[in-house]
Amino acid sequence: MTAARRCFPSLCFLLLATLPVTHAAGADGTSGRPPNVLVILADDMGYSDAGCYGGEIATPNIDALAEGGIRFTQFYNTGRCWPSRAALLSGYYAQQVNRDPPGARPKWAVLVPDLLRRTGYRTYHSGKWHVDGPVLAGGFDRSYELVDPDRDFGPKEHRLDDRPLPPPRPEERYYGTTAIAEHALGWLDEHEAGHAEKPFFLYLAFMAPHFPLMAPEADIARYRGRYDEGWDAIRGRRLKRQRELGIYGGELSRRDPRSVPGWNLKEDELRARIGPGEVGRALAWDELTPEQKAFQSAKMAIHAAMVDRMDREIGRVVERLRKSGKLDTTLILFASDNGASAEQIIRGDGHDRSASPGSARSFLCLGPGWSTAANTPFRLHKSWNHEGGIATPLIVHWPAGIRDRGEIRHAPGHFIDIVPTILALAGVAAPDEWGGERRPPLPGRSLVPAFTKDAPIGREFLFFKHAGNRALRLGDWKIVAAGPGSPWELYDLSRDRAETTDLAAREPSRVAELSAIWSRADAEYDRQGTTGKPLQKPARGEPAKGASR
Repeated sequence: MTAARRCFPSLCFLLLATLPVTHAAGADGTSGRPPNVLVILADDMGYSDAGCYGGEIATPNIDALAEGGIRFTQFYNTGRCWPSRAALLSGYYAQQVNRDPPGARPKWAVLVPDLLRRTGYRTYHSGKWHVDGPVLAGGFDRSYELVDPDRDFGPKEHRLDDRPLPPPRPEERYYGTTAIAEHALGWLDEHEAGHAEKPFFLYLAFMAPHFPLMAPEADIARYRGRYDEGWDAIRGRRLKRQRELGIYGGELSRRDPRSVPGWNLKEDELRARIGPGEVGRALAWDELTPEQKAFQSAKMAIHAAMVDRMDREIGRVVERLRKSGKLDTTLILFASDNGASAEQIIRGDGHDRSASPGSARSFLCLGPGWSTAANTPFRLHKSWNHEGGIATPLIVHWPAGIRDRGEIRHAPGHFIDIVPTILALAGVAAPDEWGGERRPPLPGRSLVPAFTKDAPIGREFLFFKHAGNRALRLGDWKIVAAGPGSPWELYDLSRDRAETTDLAAREPSRVAELSAIWSRADAEYDRQGTTGKPLQKPARGEPAKGASR
């Protein structure tokens, strides 16, 4: 038996993880009805930004969900916006449904709201979409879509039930995070008024804290000066807190001043268009000039304000569930679509150097220095398949169905596990076909067994691929490569989740075995993604190759 095969979980765990859950098992404990489901997704939020994952940002509402539920420490997204959303909503790797690179899903690649709606659920969406096709065609009954990602204080494009809305007027004092929450609250009120007898699925997809860094001045003021000590000190503080919380017990990854997204503006252009305080690489804080330190501190204050405001809006939604008596019977999942971003580009209306940082006329990005801190303790950033790009917090809160409070789960999981979990609790079997076309088996596993104890979730491997980056995790072993043609690196994540010591040269046979698994999965997933008729043409505004959302 090879070393890689010895890492496979036992058959009993595999069977437990894949057993269907009936309505009774997934019921709210009183009515025999499957739970309501609220999926909350942050955009470009770092692994350690929330207080309950080691951060200093005030996130009392997210922290309360963790205290009343469970936290996963080894959960994964895909490292980028649109493939993560494809995996989260379809239950498949993005490559299996032709969404990375972004294209039209096959007809069989139905999304989870469509499966739930046909069993009695009402389905609602508010916020970012970034999936091919109109929102309502994805199985939602109601939708508010914020299409414009670059103008938090006044989008040029947003839609209600797929129909264009006029741009907000200045007197409306529009702010994207608040508007997304307001529409979610509206859907909950509508549900209570007209469909209270039915369970609901609400997908609350914030754009915060994705660039541009924009936040209300009063929110920014709460953090002004807080980050004067710099990203190296903040990383150390977050690591210490993570160890105290039991989130992570390993070492801190090395800050990498070389690695930035290939589409970033060059440093001289950044200085010319943003100003002399901008920094293009994750240098040591002590290497920065006083002007750079002041400017970088101000940027992180805006990022923190965006996370803070998102937390407050989450609190309003949770409070509405509490007042309606639905909080205990609602399964709440909170995660981020990828790690914090090292991107530094300028879009939208450009950047006005005379504007106050964080205001509507500014366009700033977090950048690699603070992204490294936000992703503490891990290595690299959004779009990479190293841990800093693909690790996400996952909080699961469901008082009627989870007895444990404030506990931690170290079992690895992935966005592909969300759909099997929801279907299991709803008592719904994943269909073998859709639209007259056969569907591949779902690659994910239900997380329901982990609701009661921290046990392995049986699976063969976890697969990653994006923009030339690639990785595979099997048990505690991970191979990963940064960029097309780059050699495989090998890490033992049980000892080195910070990916500091590459073992590839010491264990070439293990690298060869894991890379063979990755290659077979890659070929099969690409084949599946082009099997069957396209569902529809890709949505307008799909990102061009190398672009970002």
